[in-house]
Amino acid sequence: MKNETIFDVIIIGGNYSGLAAAMALGRALRDVLIIDSGKPCNKQTPHSHNFLTQDGNTPKEISGTAKLQVLNYDTIKFQNGIAINATKEDFGFAVKTDSKEIFKAKKLIFATGLKDIFPKIEGFSECWGISILHCPYCHGYEVKNEETGIIANGEAGFEYARLISNWTKKLTIFTNGEATFTKDQTEKLSSKNIQIIEKEILKVNHFEGKVESLEFADNSKSEVKAIYARPHFEQHCKISLELGCEITEQGLLKVDAFQKTTIKNVYACGDNCAMRSLAFAVSTGTMAGVVANKELIEEEF
Repeated sequence: MKNETIFDVIIIGGNYSGLAAAMALGRALRDVLIIDSGKPCNKQTPHSHNFLTQDGNTPKEISGTAKLQVLNYDTIKFQNGIAINATKEDFGFAVKTDSKEIFKAKKLIFATGLKDIFPKIEGFSECWGISILHCPYCHGYEVKNEETGIIANGEAGFEYARLISNWTKKLTIFTNGEATFTKDQTEKLSSKNIQIIEKEILKVNHFEGKVESLEFADNSKSEVKAIYARPHFEQHCKISLELGCEITEQGLLKVDAFQKTTIKNVYACGDNCAMRSLAFAVSTGTMAGVVANKELIEEEF
């Protein structure tokens, strides 16, 4: 089914950054379509922090309120579904959804987030976002001064430990195999009473996502109350890559200071191109919406 309406902007992804972009565009009287499946990556995170006026609220509460406010603008429409393809056309872009509908727009904004690739450790995914954390600025205060583990190694693990030591001195690094720290790094960690455990991790023991201990291949355990980890990730949506958008060495969409990707009339915002933070998501989404509107004005005036 083809929809003959040509929107000013289609936003693929309707969580924080996508909604922020939509609000900026809606208030600029732009015809906007948001396409979203309602499955955010932080769906099992119990509370959100470090975002003014919303500190301690659940992600669902924040996004639900945001969606209600955004859809108050008559020019913003919401399509429940998954975008599966986009093609460049004379008028801009045609986006196909999983329901085989095709929607047209002059410009695209990708607010599609990232897909985490979890290590093969039993219980890890069940604890992710609850007691296995990625960001101390988002969650460190809630587990301050607790027995805390870091699953990491090498240079990245050393820098992660240095960061997390600001929130707790009860810190252990679990390398899940042979440690690859330099001699200087090992000595520095030791001087800060940070233990390094090189055992293979088999399981995260937990109760309803709240970690209780790590269990190793030799059947020993180490009790912890929180764990920090940065699993590998990939772009949640591949459409931007299929259109030719470049990515950085870290696997993020490459954007400039105005959220423009390397493809004309395509913008990105949120986790797919920036620090994983609700505040950053809203900020980059607002910028993407403002810049898309500015470029529409320049094309029309």
